[in-house]
Amino acid sequence: MGEHLARLTLAHGPRLLALSCDLMWATAWMEDANEVIAPLLGLPTLPVVDMGELPEIDDPVFSEDDWTAKLHWKTRALVEAAAGRPFVWVDDEITEVDRSWVAAHHPGRALLHRVASDSGLTDADLVVVEEWLQAP
Repeated sequence: MGEHLARLTLAHGPRLLALSCDLMWATAWMEDANEVIAPLLGLPTLPVVDMGELPEIDDPVFSEDDWTAKLHWKTRALVEAAAGRPFVWVDDEITEVDRSWVAAHHPGRALLHRVASDSGLTDADLVVVEEWLQAP
């Protein structure tokens, strides 16, 4: 967990709060995100998307047959939580499979933005999100 916290940029908290959307956690941290990450970023307690149990490494979704080509374990839950409303999902594990599935199963607009796992959320990523939210 510590290496992920090292990639946090504290100035992103106010920028996230300024976004014209409802913020929610969709992370394997689950409720711990409100206890550990939110205070570091200056965020209030946020709703946590119920994504079910985090799959174990030996779960079939993580088979040796290129598990990254399969639907991410969060994808269905996020579409369900969005309930047809526009949504943004920022993650370092989003694939084209997720984008295709969301396009086929979600009637609203959706931005699935992949961030680099070695850097985490950057200013450039936030610009992409801000511009998408401002688009008609």
